[in-house]
Amino acid sequence: MIDTHAHIYASEFDLDRDQVVQRALQQGIDRILLPNIDLDSIEPMLSTETKYPDICRSMMGLHPCYVDQNIKQTLQEIESWFDKHNFIAVGEIGIDLYWDKTYRAEQEYAFITQLNWAKEKDLPVVIHTRDSIEETLALLSKEQDGSLRGVFHCFGGSINEAKAINDLGFHLGLGGVSTFKNGGMDKVIPHLDMQYVILETDCPYLAPVPHRGKRNEPAYTHLVAQRVADLRELDLQEVDNITTRNAIKLFNL
Repeated sequence: MIDTHAHIYASEFDLDRDQVVQRALQQGIDRILLPNIDLDSIEPMLSTETKYPDICRSMMGLHPCYVDQNIKQTLQEIESWFDKHNFIAVGEIGIDLYWDKTYRAEQEYAFITQLNWAKEKDLPVVIHTRDSIEETLALLSKEQDGSLRGVFHCFGGSINEAKAINDLGFHLGLGGVSTFKNGGMDKVIPHLDMQYVILETDCPYLAPVPHRGKRNEPAYTHLVAQRVADLRELDLQEVDNITTRNAIKLFNL
């Protein structure tokens, strides 16, 4: 099983990162993909990848919540890393209109710029959307020339939104929200196209039930897989096989 979106380089794991990785392995999660968020996360992310080279793989991108007035300079620094290291994706990138719309124009500029990197470098993109699926889909539709591929991570939208995402050739990252009682995903997951589904935790955030509200970790990927299996009336092993195959293909692992 693959946790396709985990921030195990974050300070929340500084005291027990080894144990966290061991627990993941014990649950059959043998690969953990690390999305970058800003300039400060690069060093801890790459150090984590170096420490667990057979398990962790890094991405490079600028998260929309870290976009500000220095956007051009920040993007220049982020992009320079692609010449120094082999990354599996451009991410995590996107639009977030939940907290603050001050830098909305800058967020859109950063998103489009990074989509163009993905085209140039032939890499998938990992997209963060919060209160912004319509806006993100509109921008992505304009930029999609047939070469863009990737995932809308932490998907918690409707069946129609899922279809719109799939129609653009993009995957859906299912995580802890899929297990929430009032999350609404019990109505959506049975109708998803499984060839576009991958699993994730987004740890340390959004821990699945029964750990909701606590620190999330990659070992809990299996709880998401079990939830998908239950809602689809599939065997857990089948969900593991399908989502692992999808992730390997998408990220060229």
